[in-house]
Amino acid sequence: MRRIAKTGSFLALFLTSALPVPAADPGEKLAPCLACHGAEGQSETENVPSLGAQPAPYTVIQLFMFREKMRVAEPMNEMAKELSDNDLQSIADFCAKQPAPKPSADPGDPARLERARALVEQNHCNVCHRPDFSGQNNVPRLADQREDYLLKTLRDYKNGARRGYDASMAEVLQPVDDAQLTELAHYLARLR
Repeated sequence: MRRIAKTGSFLALFLTSALPVPAADPGEKLAPCLACHGAEGQSETENVPSLGAQPAPYTVIQLFMFREKMRVAEPMNEMAKELSDNDLQSIADFCAKQPAPKPSADPGDPARLERARALVEQNHCNVCHRPDFSGQNNVPRLADQREDYLLKTLRDYKNGARRGYDASMAEVLQPVDDAQLTELAHYLARLR
């Protein structure tokens, strides 16, 4: 009898937690976020990514990782700790609908851009991230992201400071040296 009562309690808890709970207005939850990440989808803050047009599944995963401290980066962990699963999805959907960031005003050095294009082909970056680097599903948009953020992130993946939910990026970046990471960031920030 106790076992049936426990099972019934567990089932009731599961069913009530599975019901959708309306999330607060994403704009309301995002107000503090947009101060750093940019109100129009484009960050103006050093080493802070632009969130405009990021694929929603990717953003949900990142927010979940911040919430669960699987990815540590203050103030993101603090901001995400109270977010429900519905909040994560609402925020991700909101970001996906924001305008994509604009490329850097500086068109870049043609020789550097060409070296980076060769690296992209050699390392097949344009397969997972798509030929236009708009991202897809759980793979982020890199096109026209902040150059400083891109370089920091590439370095962090390479040296293990940033872990993804799989080891793909760390593996791909192992043979790439720091000068090449700099070229890749330069290129990705200037896609036209």
